[in-house]
Amino acid sequence: MESHLTNNQKIVLQTLEKSEQPLGAYSILFNIEKKGIKSPQQVYRALDKLIEIGAVHKIESLNSYIACKHENCKARESTSFLICQECQKVFEVVENNLPDELSKLSRKSNFKYSTHNLEIFGVCKACG
Repeated sequence: MESHLTNNQKIVLQTLEKSEQPLGAYSILFNIEKKGIKSPQQVYRALDKLIEIGAVHKIESLNSYIACKHENCKARESTSFLICQECQKVFEVVENNLPDELSKLSRKSNFKYSTHNLEIFGVCKACG
């Protein structure tokens, strides 16, 4: 996949892949300024494209980003994460039936499900 990316996109993706925790755009910028990326707009443009192709996910509640560790990830619009409140580590939930279950739940309330961004907070095994 990296062969289709611009240099800025590759740099941002590599930075996120190396990180143990989600990173905000300004943290990413701080880590990569020496590689020629100087403005937040460059980081945000790279992040937008990486999200579009499923290589990166945004953690809305933390206003940060993580590299997707699942090959051929289909979660471009609907994402689900487990987030440790102690160490901030994020685990992506890869359940193919989750959208179906949320659709069923929504129909019970006469609501049409379209997409979701689910963030579940707790304590991971390492911290627990």
